[in-house]
Amino acid sequence: MIHSRVHVSDLREHVGRTVSVCGWVNTLRLQRKMQFVIVRDSTGMVQVTHKRDDGPLEAELEALTPESVVRITGRVVDAAQVNLGGLEIVPETVEVLNRAATPLPIDEHTGLEQRLDWRFLDVRRRPSAQLLFAVQTTLEQGMREYAYAQGATEMHTPKLMGTASESGAEVFKLGYFDRSAYLAQSPQFYKQMAISAGIDKVFEIGPVFRAEPSFTSRHATEFTGVDVELAWIDGVEDVMAFEEQMLAHTIGKVADTHGEAIREHFGVEVTVPNTPFPRITMAEAHEILRKGGWDPQGVKEDLDPEGERSISAHIKEATGHEFVFITHYPIGIRPFYHMRQADDPSVTLSFDLLWKGLEVTTGAQREHRYDVLLKQAAEKSMSTEPLQDYLNAFRYGCPPHGGLGMGLGRVLMVMLGLDSIREATFLFRGPNRLTP
Repeated sequence: MIHSRVHVSDLREHVGRTVSVCGWVNTLRLQRKMQFVIVRDSTGMVQVTHKRDDGPLEAELEALTPESVVRITGRVVDAAQVNLGGLEIVPETVEVLNRAATPLPIDEHTGLEQRLDWRFLDVRRRPSAQLLFAVQTTLEQGMREYAYAQGATEMHTPKLMGTASESGAEVFKLGYFDRSAYLAQSPQFYKQMAISAGIDKVFEIGPVFRAEPSFTSRHATEFTGVDVELAWIDGVEDVMAFEEQMLAHTIGKVADTHGEAIREHFGVEVTVPNTPFPRITMAEAHEILRKGGWDPQGVKEDLDPEGERSISAHIKEATGHEFVFITHYPIGIRPFYHMRQADDPSVTLSFDLLWKGLEVTTGAQREHRYDVLLKQAAEKSMSTEPLQDYLNAFRYGCPPHGGLGMGLGRVLMVMLGLDSIREATFLFRGPNRLTP
């Protein structure tokens, strides 16, 4: 008789019945009189208990190895003395679906880099890693829900480009038939084209490529970007308002769905932020930080990681808020297509969003006037020839617009209190890592 598979989390409903449990061998305790096998599936762990009797079952259990894939059929029994749910399974048959080799290449003491070499095993063996991807799914779901509710259209823009895109981060060059192509480091130009195509609100979650030789805990050469572009805005404030509302909605959804599990596995309390988030200009941030001894030479235009952490700590103390928008970045550290402030053309109508000291978003109002774009590109000594397709989108009537780009991995990293973006990614890609 074939018994249908029951998830470990549902076993309580089957006490006294014979069921099949499918999963991995988590641990083996093979004693003189008893054999105990802990079996793990994606929903939890259960103890399989067998009294030695010199029968075929005993030999089958004895031959198991950690992480082997098994189907164990047996009776579910109430067992108050068992820590795992006060239940155990008394086995009738043991079927090995795939025997794991021994010894395993990683254990609980293995360092992160080696765990990344065996990421499938690492994720499988750690419930917290499995939870991370469940949280990521809910995070994306919440962002999409909010964007759809605001009337946004989800677009899929190309990741192969014929010319190297905006200056700043380096691009990856690859062979493309008889010429060169480049991997897109942002869907920026394409989402602006979608605005020019008459689509009022544009939304995309997709891969982004950055050829920066960065070896930090927050950089990756390939990551998932969350991009938004909004037409007919009155100013950059509209973009910030969209983002803070989207994040409040999304974090609320994560808290409702996973709050308890996150507390248990990561020791982090997911709290829904109040809106609006605090806003502070870059000039104000510099003034506050320099009073505290940051950048004693007074030469830094941008905030370094230490500056980001310090200004976030200051805002948290002053307002109790974990988020802060840093606004009005100087033109020298922003791309040519950011709109400049009319009464102070040395600054852009742009922002970064910091969460607990880490930059998770960059956004701005874009310059939509063709002649101004040409002038701003020339000021940055950019050749307009490779930009022709992009610039054409502004020659025939493009509305005022602005948008943002957010790193999904960074949001997860901060939300779950992780030390590195490597942990917030399924298969990390960095300057030294192209495998597995």
